[in-house]
Amino acid sequence: MVAIIKGDIIASRKLLDQEKWLQPLKSLFSKWGDTPEQWELVWGDFFQLEISNPKEAIQKALEIKALIKKIEPKEANKQLSTLDVRMSIGIGEKTFAGKRVSESNGPAFIYAGEKFEKLKKEKTNIAIQSPWEDFDKEINMYLRLAGKFMDSWSVSSAELVEIVLKNPNITQEEIGEILDIKQNSVSGRWNRSNIDEVLKIEKVFREKLQKLIQ
Repeated sequence: MVAIIKGDIIASRKLLDQEKWLQPLKSLFSKWGDTPEQWELVWGDFFQLEISNPKEAIQKALEIKALIKKIEPKEANKQLSTLDVRMSIGIGEKTFAGKRVSESNGPAFIYAGEKFEKLKKEKTNIAIQSPWEDFDKEINMYLRLAGKFMDSWSVSSAELVEIVLKNPNITQEEIGEILDIKQNSVSGRWNRSNIDEVLKIEKVFREKLQKLIQ
């Protein structure tokens, strides 16, 4: 069983400087696997990522979102103040391994593709699809509610979220040292980002999925 993340960078073609998000995203994916076997970036702003441990799917999707949201674009459109990303997560079996992740197949790939096609209609930027309908409904409800604040993360909030996701036991004092800001500023960012709620959703997803795949 694997997880597949399909995604695209929202309104990326309105940006003057594509490299600001493209290179950091490639660097992040390279830490997780090899291209094109495990991840691909195609058509400029569309990506597909295979995750061998499906319990890490939400964690990695949130890391992708934080990375994209923390990038300050050079605006081609004055209404575009921050970037965002749209992602579907398919969880299931992999029945065929191609030389490229886009050539591989199985239920996980089908679920990711089906859910990705529904994201715009459902007006959500992150959702999952798996063999377990009740599990999907519960996790997608949490993700939809979290989207109300995650989609509005500022650059500074996303910077903090990225650090915490990669270092879940980090203290606010340590975050302050990394960002070179005072502890009260860290506390403000912490509250504005709703990072506690984000971590709870990730934990619930991991625990419930563990019971289903045992």
